[in-house]
Amino acid sequence: MEIFKSYSFTALERFLKYVKIDTQSDPNSLTQPSTDKQKNLGEILVEELLEIGITDAELDEFGYVYATVPATTAKEVPVICFCSHMDTSPDCSGLNVVPVIHQNYQGQDLVLPLDPNQVMRKVDHPDLEFQIGNDIVTASGNTLLGADNKAGLAEIMDAAAFLIAHPELKHGKIRILFTPDEEIGRGVDKVDIKKLGADYGYTVDGESCGSIENETFSADYARITISGVSSHPGFAKGNMESAIKIAAEIVSFLPKDRLSPESTEGMEGFIHPVAMQGSVEEASIEFILRDFDDAELKNHEDILKAIADDVMEGYPSSSYKLEVKEQYRNMKVVLDKHPELIEYAKIAVERTGVNPKLQSIRGGTDGSRLSFIGLPCPNIFAGEHAFHGKQEWVSVQDMQKAVETIVQIALVWEEKN
Repeated sequence: MEIFKSYSFTALERFLKYVKIDTQSDPNSLTQPSTDKQKNLGEILVEELLEIGITDAELDEFGYVYATVPATTAKEVPVICFCSHMDTSPDCSGLNVVPVIHQNYQGQDLVLPLDPNQVMRKVDHPDLEFQIGNDIVTASGNTLLGADNKAGLAEIMDAAAFLIAHPELKHGKIRILFTPDEEIGRGVDKVDIKKLGADYGYTVDGESCGSIENETFSADYARITISGVSSHPGFAKGNMESAIKIAAEIVSFLPKDRLSPESTEGMEGFIHPVAMQGSVEEASIEFILRDFDDAELKNHEDILKAIADDVMEGYPSSSYKLEVKEQYRNMKVVLDKHPELIEYAKIAVERTGVNPKLQSIRGGTDGSRLSFIGLPCPNIFAGEHAFHGKQEWVSVQDMQKAVETIVQIALVWEEKN
């Protein structure tokens, strides 16, 4: 792209710095943010925002970073927000991340140096097929990398630096939002939408280069609590009804060839047990329920209840309780009312020389909930792959394309309004 012809991207430099800061969120914490260490990265982001010339960057008590790239046009243009999250997944360690750059990738297996058993092959990572000649960043084998979503942070920061340095480029007011606790579903719990003051947003938290995501799962959390009958094991015949065994039986009756993460793809939803604990007297099972269709999501709840009812018939002295809580809903319901969000993102991606790909997310983003609290917010690519695991990776060149896309989105909104 002509406007980036002489620009030295900073996304990689920033990214390598951010991933070394441990920002794991904690689903068992009751605080906001769930881990105070997320603020360590927030403070660094504020410092960098101030350094590039943004004057209002701030980190609030709840761990949110807010900042503004001022408008350079006299037009009345909708205020656009770009958002990424600071936390990394609790599923895999993010402590002492050692990033490794595999330069000029040529299709070979990538052996991660601190654990030779961690070998990244194209057959397991099909998108590597499109990275020949690019530079691949991985972790070293004993942690995740943190590309989800520190790649997004670095890209937004680089785009902001570029826009501040090029006031001749016409764009409306840009708001930046960096959130904590996205990985545990609390990313927007304490966000101040009025203070943010944006009309529309884009999360930068997607996968393959060029992807634009306008649809997420709808998501519920479910918990079954079982009250069994305890007695001395030496005298338990005809008397004991173990809550642990009841829980195990319920899990064993879940569908295995459908409605499970390991047997579904595309637009198929699932019922997924994620935690189980207990004793003879009481046990609990936690589930996540997912589907793109809200009616089907309710069907998953009904299936879970029917399984529990059937199992409990064999334990007449025991009982159970099923609790279901809404987590987020499919953002497509909101985004379909604002087609320009996707239209302008497609134009922006095309201007970078990449073919845009409209996709659905088998998961959720902060944009899922932001869309329902007043900020319609699709998701664009950050280039992150194989997230939440030790073989997570990102391409330097894809990160740079994401920076270009963010800038172009800002310019397109000014041009079209």
